[in-house]
Amino acid sequence: MEKTGVDKLKQELPNIVRENNIDFVIVNGENAADGMGLTEKLYREILSAGANIVTMGNHTWAKKDIFGFIDDEKIIRPANYPENNPGRGYQIMDCKEKKIAVINLIGRVTMNVLSENPFMVAKKIVAEIKEKTDMIFVDFHGEATAEKIAFANYMDGEVTAVFGTHTHVQTADEQILSKGTGFICDIGMTGPIHSVIGMEIDASVKRFETSLPEKYRIADGQAKLNSVMFCVNDYTNKVERIVRINR
Repeated sequence: MEKTGVDKLKQELPNIVRENNIDFVIVNGENAADGMGLTEKLYREILSAGANIVTMGNHTWAKKDIFGFIDDEKIIRPANYPENNPGRGYQIMDCKEKKIAVINLIGRVTMNVLSENPFMVAKKIVAEIKEKTDMIFVDFHGEATAEKIAFANYMDGEVTAVFGTHTHVQTADEQILSKGTGFICDIGMTGPIHSVIGMEIDASVKRFETSLPEKYRIADGQAKLNSVMFCVNDYTNKVERIVRINR
């Protein structure tokens, strides 16, 4: 998501929440500011649009502004970043008499980011919090579909749902795994429709055509919103249905 995406989010999210009686909203905001990173202004706009918590990814530190609000209770960054990094990797929040935990992780396949093993970090966190929570959602920010699928199966039955972010392309593989965990490889992108994952087409094509540096520019024009809704049973705290929402 970038500024065009934030504007689209502000336009569409309140309607989506109202129409579907949604109780809890997670927004990945790591591309909100010019396609890389997040500013405090945009962070506040995302929250005012209806987000309960904002997750990050490989562009967490792209804007210096982040250090001024990364410790807020409604934003988390990948939990498998080095332990001495500012911010937190998960948060437990109250929602309608439920305790909902959200964990943010980053993959290691072709991500070029210094991080710990997300499988081991997730296992440790879940062991610490599972008795204190009713539901656990994981934003796995990764490039490789195989890594995301393997992780979801690794955590099957241990968390409520795993959803992937980062590729900007929504996948059509939503499913409930054998032990009850809801999963989708990637929830997609909120940003310009006519673009290369949000960026201006000509500049993106030139990079691939020539292998020369070319400054990425945010594309103009009409925007889309990709999202996914996990419908969770109030009594079992298990996912019953997964719905892809596209506006």
